[in-house]
Amino acid sequence: MNYVEIIRNVLRNGHKSKPTRLENGKVVQVENGTIATFAEVFRHDMSKGFPLTTIRKMPWKSIRVELEGFIKGVRSKKWFQERGCKFWDQWAAPAEVARLKAENPSLTDKEAKLLGDDLGPIYGVMWRNFGGVDQLANVVNTLKQSPEDRRMIVSAWNPPLIPQMALPPCHYEFTVQVIGGKMNLAWSQRSVDCFYGLPSNIASYALLLELLAREANLPAGELTGSLLNCHLYTNTLTEAELIATRCETQLPKLSFKPSFTSIFDWTYADVELENYNPQSAVTSGAVTV
Repeated sequence: MNYVEIIRNVLRNGHKSKPTRLENGKVVQVENGTIATFAEVFRHDMSKGFPLTTIRKMPWKSIRVELEGFIKGVRSKKWFQERGCKFWDQWAAPAEVARLKAENPSLTDKEAKLLGDDLGPIYGVMWRNFGGVDQLANVVNTLKQSPEDRRMIVSAWNPPLIPQMALPPCHYEFTVQVIGGKMNLAWSQRSVDCFYGLPSNIASYALLLELLAREANLPAGELTGSLLNCHLYTNTLTEAELIATRCETQLPKLSFKPSFTSIFDWTYADVELENYNPQSAVTSGAVTV
């Protein structure tokens, strides 16, 4: 399935719910209900173009900046913001929230999260230092020494550290495999906001796949996402119905600067898109936190 097919399926077959989550041992109601389906599969052949959806304009720069931050193991919100990425604006680590509220007891949790900088050991921190293990570097080294190894796995799900994270990982693991002389990547995601998050997740992992393929001097093959709770928040349903009427047009191509040497030296400015002609942007209500 591609992005728009997943949107259509959730709209057609989604079950209504009013989700809750546990925070510090307390059950917390989220701000908006959802409609959701279970276990959709995204699949894309990278030879058919770069899968940044064309059915709506996407924040391509923010997607690149966030991935650069993950690769570098960044945990500072300001680092992302200084480069124009606002994806983490509404989040901060619990310890950061507690510190800010202790300094100013009038602050709400939401206000403290907006003010905070430390995001805790989120995605990239775990990629680069999971109990002292640099998982991403291990994958790159394995690709160069034994590219058909079947144990190239990177996990962001570290149970002892989840309470320290601004947000438990939604996409919690990815796996790289070389089959038929091509680089393939599959990622797993427990919680999938199909309106805001999914198209960015697809593009981010597609870019990661292309970067790793360059490290291994191999063509990019297939990108696959195992998507568990696929949901649309109720404050995005009207807009989701709109984009469900659209169809993907010709996908863009990636263009890397000749100066590319390593995924670890890569910056968001080192890659651009060619022939990206999306349909008009579609925005909706605030992201549910």
